[in-house]
Amino acid sequence: MATSACLLFLLSACGDAGEGALTLPSRGPKPIVGVILPDQTSSTRWEAQDRPLLTQAFNYADIEPLIENANGDEGKFLQIAEEMIRRKVKVLVTTPLSSAGGLAVQKKAKEAGIPVIDYDRLTLGGQAEYYVSFDGVNVGQLQAEGMLSCLGARPGAQIVEMEGAPTDHNATLFAQGHNSVLGPRYESGALKLVKTQSVEGWKPDIGGPLFEQILNGNGGKVDGVIAANDGLAGAVVEVLKKKNLAGKVPVTGQDATVEGLRAILRGEQCNTVYKPVRDEAEAVARLAIAVARGDLDGADDLATGNLRDPVARRDIKSVLLGATLIKKDSVRRLVTDGVVKAQDLCTADLAAVCASQDIVTG
Repeated sequence: MATSACLLFLLSACGDAGEGALTLPSRGPKPIVGVILPDQTSSTRWEAQDRPLLTQAFNYADIEPLIENANGDEGKFLQIAEEMIRRKVKVLVTTPLSSAGGLAVQKKAKEAGIPVIDYDRLTLGGQAEYYVSFDGVNVGQLQAEGMLSCLGARPGAQIVEMEGAPTDHNATLFAQGHNSVLGPRYESGALKLVKTQSVEGWKPDIGGPLFEQILNGNGGKVDGVIAANDGLAGAVVEVLKKKNLAGKVPVTGQDATVEGLRAILRGEQCNTVYKPVRDEAEAVARLAIAVARGDLDGADDLATGNLRDPVARRDIKSVLLGATLIKKDSVRRLVTDGVVKAQDLCTADLAAVCASQDIVTG
């Protein structure tokens, strides 16, 4: 009976529960996952979507999320990382502002024995154990194919390419996708490339004047614009409005922002590329949770892809996700899927357009 009693009370002492009684070990602190988001200007997604999605996923898994935003400042990015390393996070998830900045952080993390996951952007020449993002080349191909579809048959059409930050490897991948589709057409003379222009920090306030300068230098003539994301597309559209060309010149985008989708409904932007941030956040959260719990085999089972780092000359275990081209007739799908709310999208000036696309706000 004494043995049964001991089993019944598990680790509690048999007999008196006073001095010498066994007690269950106290539960240790939750493992911490550190996340450094890049900024609040290149896209609204970081604060509007990534932060709440990651916070929810980690809390649900009983992991403490420590999420900070570098606000486009390399010094702050490093400072945040150093504090997270001091806090002994189990894994560090970073979206680097540049490869140089990302590598500086990764070296410090490696010295502390903390694994790193590159999130959405790759640190070229880095030491990250994993990478989670979308297939960047495919995103660029979708943009180029969408622009050609909107452009139609215009032999010798003149194209301007407004690419992302030169420090962001994603921008390089998007450009590769653009070139894979448009390059042969430039070479054959079917299209004419006016200029390819990178934009520091993906900043619309830099991209707009650069595009206007290119446009003016080409005699005010342009037939199509590859804009690498919706922020740059918006800056391009503002310039085109001043020239009375908005809606006449196809402009691409990316990220399916509310502003970008409104521009598509107005006919000012011909398409965007929807990258489901929810899927990306879920993928990195699952990976980070596995690593934080020490389940590296489980993490490897999640990261079934590989991305080649041409600088480090190594393949990085990766989760690479797909994207979707969105045009005017497919905006409704994002509302139906709950990606964007109809009431946020259908402002007063767009009420009639929303109705024509069967986007119901009521």
